[in-house]
Amino acid sequence: MAAGSAYREERRPRSFYALAVFFALFVVFLYGPVVTILTLSFQGPSGGLTFPMNGFSFYWFERLWSGRGTVDIGTAFRRSLMLGLTVMVLTVVVSVLAGLAFRKKFFGATPLFYVAIASLIVPSIVVSLGIALEFRIVDDVFRPFLSSIGLVSRRGNSLGLFTSGLGAHLSWTLPFGLLIMFAVFNRLDKSYEEAARDLGASNFQSFRYVILPMIAPFLIGISLFGFTLSWDEIARSSQAMGSTNTLPLELAALTTTVTTPEIYALGTSVTAVSFTVIFGTLAAFVLLQRRRRMRALAG
Repeated sequence: MAAGSAYREERRPRSFYALAVFFALFVVFLYGPVVTILTLSFQGPSGGLTFPMNGFSFYWFERLWSGRGTVDIGTAFRRSLMLGLTVMVLTVVVSVLAGLAFRKKFFGATPLFYVAIASLIVPSIVVSLGIALEFRIVDDVFRPFLSSIGLVSRRGNSLGLFTSGLGAHLSWTLPFGLLIMFAVFNRLDKSYEEAARDLGASNFQSFRYVILPMIAPFLIGISLFGFTLSWDEIARSSQAMGSTNTLPLELAALTTTVTTPEIYALGTSVTAVSFTVIFGTLAAFVLLQRRRRMRALAG
């Protein structure tokens, strides 16, 4: 009798199964499009944009990467990769420096904080248009003078990958990095730094050997944020890249012209790079953690 009552008590309520079904449907809705594109990108030469699949091959990937496709994927890939890596490094460096600065109170700290994260609430396309307009105004004001002394040509503009494009992407990645570092430093115990200084460490040594190891996991998270957000960004890139296109912009342009699985192959390639960077970074972090533990045990 007691066993039967215990069995009845352990049975899950009906709400559990309802929520489980809802969660399963949510996962399908979230990842179903990715799986669909991934599957359709491996069709044969006569494949179309919908099911059923017509064969299985790597034809569309070969066509895309061989340069026979509609997109010069090699050039676009290098542009996005270099821009993403640059954004990642700058996001980490600026976020750490800002986090260190905001540990102490200074005049205008609160308004500066809100200005720094304001771009998160402004529509991305508006930010892109504003940055493009800003660089055009700079060209109108300074280009005639710079061209008169031979530093730049009179024709052309300053819109480009590592000028306006870099600024547009940093306006998206930096607020995330700043918010993370502010939260990290607010929870960081200052007694460790004080102990290091009592032992004769300089400010740089205290940061290098005490603070940096403690915040390293969060820096990895910020770097992943910086790279992946830049790698996939379209809206803020749309008006700020000038005559150059990143890989996501090429992908967006293809949606109105390409009617073959080549577009799926490109989407799969872009997604594969994102996952490679994420899991590669996490694997490197786990490896470093294991080495650190082994050294600690050996010592």
